[in-house]
Amino acid sequence: MITYLFKKAVEDRLAVLATYKKGAWVHVEEPTNKEITDLAKRFKLDVSDLEDVLDEDEMPRLEQDGAITYLYARHVYQGQEHEPSTSPLLLVSGPDFFMTIAYRTLPRFDKFMNSKLEFTTTSASRLLLLILEEIVDEYDVFLNRVSRKIQIIRSRLRSQSVEKGDFIDFVLIEDELNEFLSVLQPLSVLLRRLRNGRHVIMLEEEADLVDDLLLNTEQSIEACKSTMKTIVNIREAYSTIAGNELNRTMKVLTIATVLIALPNVFFGMYGMNVSLPFGDAPFSYFIVVGVTLLVMLATIFIARAKKII
Repeated sequence: MITYLFKKAVEDRLAVLATYKKGAWVHVEEPTNKEITDLAKRFKLDVSDLEDVLDEDEMPRLEQDGAITYLYARHVYQGQEHEPSTSPLLLVSGPDFFMTIAYRTLPRFDKFMNSKLEFTTTSASRLLLLILEEIVDEYDVFLNRVSRKIQIIRSRLRSQSVEKGDFIDFVLIEDELNEFLSVLQPLSVLLRRLRNGRHVIMLEEEADLVDDLLLNTEQSIEACKSTMKTIVNIREAYSTIAGNELNRTMKVLTIATVLIALPNVFFGMYGMNVSLPFGDAPFSYFIVVGVTLLVMLATIFIARAKKII
């Protein structure tokens, strides 16, 4: 769907136009191949560059074709089963127009429609940076959710109540973080290229906005890496705790097996039809039981002295 938006001054409201006019923002969501072809013809763009946004695996990059700048990004959105996923977004900046083509509905687009942000459609450079800022902020929101989820699991580590489902969540979270990193790292490189000013001419305040965006992006990258490291630490800690508990259990079971086997040795010997010490004594049963208990107590004492139990 193609929408033409226009806002000349900051205090004006964003207007939806029936047709395109110079200085308008051309916003496209879930485009068809025909819409892509029509846009390429109307604005004299390379149709193959526009079609790249239809590739769900398209990664962030920056291309220049004369006076036209193509900036490919990926925004995060709530996917199926409430799991975050990313989708390609193309921003095209021309001499007298600005265009965005989103493979899916662009998150936070309502903020632009409701004029909650100060921008004009005639200033393509600032509008481009504001959209990138909203994209980076959305990644921060999802990273905070992931961090809170991991903190909840980590708090249960002391009581060893981490369950199998938590480790499955860890695998899913690591996949999400790897996907975020695969987007944020090239986005950081892309912002550095924008900061050079060779692709998009910017004012001084817009250059400062790029610096802020670059800082936020690098912080998000570090947050992804730190969160992944936390997951690895939790997994290793739980494996160590589980291993120690298993070793302790095996030691206890081994001692228990020995203690159970010792009476059988004495009772087995005195159950044979041969002459044995104290075999004819009137208190032979109590003697055998007493000797057995003494051997068992000695075994327990030695095991504790050796710190086996």
